Amino acid sequence: MNDLEFGWFLPTRGDTLDYAIPQQVPPSPEMFKRVVKAAEDNGFEYILLPVAAACWDAWLTSAVLTGATESIKMLVAARPGYINPVLLAKMIATFDQMTKGRISINLIAGQNDVENVAEGVGLSKNDRYEMMMEEVEICKGLWSGNGKLDYHGKFYKLKQAHIGPEIYQKPFPKFYLGGGSSEAADFSAKHAHVHLFWGDTVDRIKSNISQIRRLASKYERENEIGFGMRLQIICRETESEAWAVAEGLIKNVTDDQKNIIKTHFAGSEANQRVQQLSAEYGEMLGPNLWTGLTKARPGAGIVIVGDPEQCAETLQSYIDIGCHSFCLSGYLHDDEAIRFGKWVKPILEAKNPGRLKK
Repeated sequence: MNDLEFGWFLPTRGDTLDYAIPQQVPPSPEMFKRVVKAAEDNGFEYILLPVAAACWDAWLTSAVLTGATESIKMLVAARPGYINPVLLAKMIATFDQMTKGRISINLIAGQNDVENVAEGVGLSKNDRYEMMMEEVEICKGLWSGNGKLDYHGKFYKLKQAHIGPEIYQKPFPKFYLGGGSSEAADFSAKHAHVHLFWGDTVDRIKSNISQIRRLASKYERENEIGFGMRLQIICRETESEAWAVAEGLIKNVTDDQKNIIKTHFAGSEANQRVQQLSAEYGEMLGPNLWTGLTKARPGAGIVIVGDPEQCAETLQSYIDIGCHSFCLSGYLHDDEAIRFGKWVKPILEAKNPGRLKK
């Protein structure tokens, strides 16, 4: 049984309590350090850095933030076509050595077709997954320490490639992947340490876990892959206080903002599923599980809303079906990390003795 782990999100495009004003708290090095320190001090193991066009660069930001913290890891994206895989392997190995193992890799094939084209990576979805597969295979080959690497793929051809330094985490850092497509499921089965699901019903997540485990068995990895949830959380001392915050996040969002969410991210199956849940279940996916934020933000817009006991109970429902990793975010991000560590984490420790790292 895997240890439970909790990660937190760093909003590098700005923070807000009102999605009509997405940069209510402007992005700044000071804000980033505040959020990351709050996460580290409250028992989160890693920080997820976003990669949208409006966000600050994840690699440089994470490198600076490791110097301002002591132990928290950085979960940094690797996206097909953005960085030559030999250079990527060297960057990750260097980061890994300089921080003594404080990096994990978030594999993103690309959920926003508009940004992919704008940034010059206008590949089809299948090609993006094929390219990402080659990049991961090249990185693993270069980290293996088995001499110089020859590689002959559709997108990359290498002859006697090698890098230094060697990787610090053996055999290599953890790979995370989130996605709802069949391509994402098969990729995770072959390479991911953790497959992160966006919010969905407990029954659906349980079924998806079984499916990906079966796929992983083809690669003899059914016991190597773990599962987790990418969720938002709004925890307050009382449920009514939490709902007031939730409603405040979306009450001023315009129709134009809502339409951008629907059109810009239409190519993502995971995003389609989140929108489908909102249409099918209305605003409540389950007790204390709210879909309302999907109107205002793409991606992981399912929110746990409630008092500490309710938030812990909702998370426990996913733990009970096999999830062990939870990548969370809340508003404002520094304050919500503190509330989670103070109020929710102790309840989960009591419910799951010996499964949370101290």
